[in-house]
Amino acid sequence: MSKPITEAEVIAAAERAQAPSLRNIRTDIEDRSFGLPAALHVIYFGAFLAYLGIMAVGFPHPEMVLPMAIFFTFVIAAFAVPMAWTRIAPDRSSRAMRLDTLLAKGIATETGKSSGGDAVAQVLILPLLIVGWGIAAVSIAALA
Repeated sequence: MSKPITEAEVIAAAERAQAPSLRNIRTDIEDRSFGLPAALHVIYFGAFLAYLGIMAVGFPHPEMVLPMAIFFTFVIAAFAVPMAWTRIAPDRSSRAMRLDTLLAKGIATETGKSSGGDAVAQVLILPLLIVGWGIAAVSIAALA
């Protein structure tokens, strides 16, 4: 049930309850580059944009303009948000790893140390397969 509260009781309750002090608990993040070179991110998302371009050119239809615009917008946003995340560090002391450094030294993964070539293959296999799938789909549709 409810009961009326007087103004004095409200003031007394407000004096007892202190607002919690909020602090940014993630200020200890040193590396915001996800441990991979920027060039690898560009190739990764470039492959998705290439797939969308292949599909847009291979299946030109006026009704596909809006869906393709939405697809391109989402892929560009999926690239722009991580890129912005790496640039908003308060005191950007770390830089993204260079591609030649990755290829020379490799990278530590959850399953152990991987060579640079293996890491590049692991990152790019799915986007390149998707581009190949797009080329195959457009080729089959062109022959039919």
